[in-house]
Amino acid sequence: MFDFDTVINRRDSDSTKWRKYGEDVLPLWVADMDFASPPAITEALQARVAHGVFGYPDPQASLVQTLVMAMQRDYHWQIQPDWLVPLPGLVVGLNVACRATGSHDDPVLTATPVYPPFMSAPVLSQRRLVRVPMLEADTADGAHWAWDIDQLVSSLGPGNNTLMLCHPHNPVGRVWRTEELLQLAAVAQRHDMIVVSDEIHCDLILDAEHKHVPFAALSEDAAQRSITLMAPSKTYNVPGLGCSFAIIPNPALRKRFADVMRGIVPHVNIFGYVACEAAYRDGVAWRAQLLDILRRNRDLVMQQLDGYQGLRVTRPEATYLAWVDCRATGIEDPAAFFEAAGVGLSSGADFGLKGFVRLNFGCALGTLQEALHRMREALANRAS
Repeated sequence: MFDFDTVINRRDSDSTKWRKYGEDVLPLWVADMDFASPPAITEALQARVAHGVFGYPDPQASLVQTLVMAMQRDYHWQIQPDWLVPLPGLVVGLNVACRATGSHDDPVLTATPVYPPFMSAPVLSQRRLVRVPMLEADTADGAHWAWDIDQLVSSLGPGNNTLMLCHPHNPVGRVWRTEELLQLAAVAQRHDMIVVSDEIHCDLILDAEHKHVPFAALSEDAAQRSITLMAPSKTYNVPGLGCSFAIIPNPALRKRFADVMRGIVPHVNIFGYVACEAAYRDGVAWRAQLLDILRRNRDLVMQQLDGYQGLRVTRPEATYLAWVDCRATGIEDPAAFFEAAGVGLSSGADFGLKGFVRLNFGCALGTLQEALHRMREALANRAS
């Protein structure tokens, strides 16, 4: 058994998450868990430090074999070693992909609300960002978000169209079903689009009835028009070690991607490679217990916030992030309101949709309970 409920003091450390606010605010914003990483990772890092030489690194054959094995083990996806392209971060991959799949002013389409780099990467690449608002509906199980396929098709423009897919979706926590992915794949094939699929949260599926299906595993055509981006950073809480990877089956597309990187994108950190291999090779039992903890925390968030004083919470099917609809409360700036109450949350405006906040429940139970208490108390005091 692993310990997920001892509070680790990060306030006096180098943590971006905990340094953002003063001591009176509990930070539940950036996608960075407060849990210690798996012991297998710590042990592997300690062994590498003991070696004492830290020159320029290349991924070892054992790491490549581990990644190939993990894709088969977890997703029944058979990849080839030469499809892998190491990256120092997934956001780097998003930006490289925008430059490798089109030229000046070519459209990049994505569904909003979405992780902010999906909106900044096209602009930084001098491409035209096209936002396709997701469909939102109320169901018996709460808010339901989906791609608007008709709007997607009508938004296509001249030039090389690139589709950026957040899969599973951040911030709404959807696990895209196979039939939904097949719809997107059909549009991509019909309009000769490249699909950039950010699958960094794919190992964090919370409900047993849902399964992650890599976009590239749908068909040979989907594989040949895809760039899949993955990393151990979210699942195993090692974002500070800077190791991600792209999986690109199409050799011509892979060459364009590598050409854009050349001379600009730095090597992956030695310790990132070490952590990546240990995570995918030895982290299965730790991840299974993590998912139990995240399910417990997710259910507590739903119990405490959904329906309370006008809040609506989209039930996360994946990730450790809750998307909270504050529009019915009438609060002009929900993130500022809750920060004043002692809880730091991400503003929905950063994801392209005002009136929402994103809450990170990847933390010790005591921390989460206190944060939820502060949020409820602030809303209750406002209503009285």
